[in-house]
Amino acid sequence: MKRLTLLRHAKSSWDDLSVDDFHRPLNPRGRRAAPEMGRRMQANALVPDLIVSSPARRAISTARMIARELDYPEARIIEEQALYHAGGGQVLEIINSLETLAEHLMLCGHNPGFTDLANALGDAHIDNMPTAAVFCVDFDINDWSELSPGGGRFVCFDMPKNKRGRPFVAGDV
Repeated sequence: MKRLTLLRHAKSSWDDLSVDDFHRPLNPRGRRAAPEMGRRMQANALVPDLIVSSPARRAISTARMIARELDYPEARIIEEQALYHAGGGQVLEIINSLETLAEHLMLCGHNPGFTDLANALGDAHIDNMPTAAVFCVDFDINDWSELSPGGGRFVCFDMPKNKRGRPFVAGDV
């Protein structure tokens, strides 16, 4: 069995319009939300074996903040250029090409690709992955190259504005 967690980057800053999209930093809300989501992931045993992130500043910053909360070594985060603004199909191709034994893979990246992929993978539908949202799904596969649309079992969905005290799980969404 494999578990995939999609993490959309936390809220970015638009204060300096001279900064290009790739280099936009997190805003104060994003810098608060990322560690909070990491703590929630830790509390719900959603600790990945491998973290792969878009190298865009807002995404890699989010991945690093989450990693700190999960006691995951930041030096082990893999930056994957192809995740930067990848569509859902492109994200799936990246996952399929990973040569890893990781049972739980977490990707940190961007919309709309992450929402599109989340909706294509399993038995739950979400309207949107807001910033710093976490979507998790399980698959009865042995290798990431076997991952394909459909067939996944929804595990949970959480976002910073969720005040329920627990992630949304099957039956909630």
